[in-house]
Amino acid sequence: MTDMGDPNHRTFDPAKEAGARPPEPRGSSLRDRIRRSEQSSSAPSPISRSGYVHTPPEAEGEAGMSEAASPVDRAAEPSVERGAQAPAREPGAAPPPIPAPPSQRQAAAAAVEKPADRADAPENSEADDRDTETALQPIGVVLEIAGSGSMIAIDLQRLNECGESSDPSVAMAGQVGSQIKIRVGNSWLLASVRNQRQDRKAGSILANIDFLGEGVEEKLTGRLHGFRRGVTRYPVPGALVYPATTLDLKQVYASDGRSAVTIGRVYPTKEIRAGVYIDAMLGKHFALLGSTGTGKSTSAALILHRICEAAPEGHIVMIDPHGEYSAAFRQTGVILDVSNLQMPYWIMNFEEHCEVLLTSTGNDRQVDEDILAKCLLKARSKSRLAATMGKITVDSPIPYLLSDLSNELQDAMGKLDKATNSAPYMRIKNKLEELKSDPRYQFMFSGMLVADTMSDFICKIFRMPSNGKPISIIDVSGVPSDITATVVAVLSRLVFDFAIWGREERTSPILLVCEEAHRYVPSERNADGNSVGKILSRIAKEGRKYGISLGLITQRPSDLAEGVLSQCGTIISMRLNNDRDQDFVRAAMPEGARGFLDAIPALRNRECIICGEGVAIPIRVSFDNLEEAKRPASEDPSFVELWNKTGGEEEIVERTVQRWRSQG
Repeated sequence: MTDMGDPNHRTFDPAKEAGARPPEPRGSSLRDRIRRSEQSSSAPSPISRSGYVHTPPEAEGEAGMSEAASPVDRAAEPSVERGAQAPAREPGAAPPPIPAPPSQRQAAAAAVEKPADRADAPENSEADDRDTETALQPIGVVLEIAGSGSMIAIDLQRLNECGESSDPSVAMAGQVGSQIKIRVGNSWLLASVRNQRQDRKAGSILANIDFLGEGVEEKLTGRLHGFRRGVTRYPVPGALVYPATTLDLKQVYASDGRSAVTIGRVYPTKEIRAGVYIDAMLGKHFALLGSTGTGKSTSAALILHRICEAAPEGHIVMIDPHGEYSAAFRQTGVILDVSNLQMPYWIMNFEEHCEVLLTSTGNDRQVDEDILAKCLLKARSKSRLAATMGKITVDSPIPYLLSDLSNELQDAMGKLDKATNSAPYMRIKNKLEELKSDPRYQFMFSGMLVADTMSDFICKIFRMPSNGKPISIIDVSGVPSDITATVVAVLSRLVFDFAIWGREERTSPILLVCEEAHRYVPSERNADGNSVGKILSRIAKEGRKYGISLGLITQRPSDLAEGVLSQCGTIISMRLNNDRDQDFVRAAMPEGARGFLDAIPALRNRECIICGEGVAIPIRVSFDNLEEAKRPASEDPSFVELWNKTGGEEEIVERTVQRWRSQG
């Protein structure tokens, strides 16, 4: 028999318990979910005798007051009597502001620098209080968690409130490319918003985020500090999402003590300086990408100027195919062109000799290579230096006379036991005579370059010693186009070979910067088999082991060799208009930078996305303005201005024709 028929028996009804709060309707909106998540993280309520968790009337009144008033408003309101109930909210009215944890209130209050000694202090104080309240309020919750990213839901009303903040970082919170933070225990997890889409059912915004790193929360202020890349502890679904303030980002982008140079400011902030770590960027190569007209050359000059200022005794070699960087480094570097380069021909190895002297293809090419190898080795062996070296090879940089090579070809052609007819010998001999007589090739194939000047040439090219001018600009715009790739190959190979054979000497690292890199390291579909592509690819793969840094500058990254861009540890991408180029860069950039990559087509001139080893996290940077005297000669002409001037055209044409005919 049960007690159901007993009139004295009373069933337990939570609503009738003493001090129990009447049930409230359970909202399903995002703001209600955020509020419930905050309430669940607060201290538990007292427990009644019957075991029902409830809030006493006085606590209930205080809770209602805290929900109805912000921390700033409570300081100005009179105290509420105990037992007073919070006023009921009318249907359709906006929900009260979401309270934040005390530590978050302290952090936001500390993040606002209040002006002093100003006539409009009360107005500014009110604005600061509003910014403080906006910064300490959560803007959404975590919905899903993955290894490298997550999905969050953002309250649209809170997003609009953040947009009115005077803190540019808070104003951008929740937007594509902005940073948000998630509390995980005593740490803050920083993430970047990759995309947004509307959730029509819940009336909120769904966004995918990429985790960037984490920092420790200061106990007193709640501020983020000690930021480091990577994630050790992930949040759980339901965790609250907060906007990242400017002071938070200052801690994130602050230097960790490594050598760094500043090149601009972090977007969208106004005062946070953007820097790159020199050792990390140069130690694992870097690439500067951007379409024509985005300020790529000026940005490259800015970065190199900053490096030269930080390391005035450095060793930088830059290949300049258009002669535009000469104007930028006349005061801080050495300019070398066809008039003063004086690169000796005998410094080339056998493969480079073949590119210059052989014109045949197919089976004839192999025959010509065999003939040239035998004759070149005999010509090198006739040098007095070779007699002191012992055994030499066809690649040994031993000086030889061009007349000795010509005589060896003539003698081999006259032998009766030669394996072929005289045509291959005549092809090589005629090409050699052509190079000797053509004035365009005198910077390399002059009879005056037969002396052993290899040490002096290397010191001149590599700036050893630098004497306060750490960069050498190799202007190859005047080099004949048929041997331009060979000249670049020789210079690049010298850097690599010098590093290999100088390992025991502990030589200083060398930075090789190659402008228009897609011309020299082309993709497989555009490859022509030149030695320059092979040596630059080898430097990209192995140069780091020998202290060689490679900097690639190009406007067509999709035309680069597939493995070269992936070897660059730091990628600086300016605006790219071509879809194929954008896809190529996305494939080379790390996973956490995907949100920034989507902004590449929308970048303004002289803005870039930097990701990789040279920065703590991916950042969007607005480059500094460069002084007029330090800019390259790459500015676009003003057609309207120049087409409104006249006079002197005939003299200009005469001088141009004269230089054209003399090829100098």
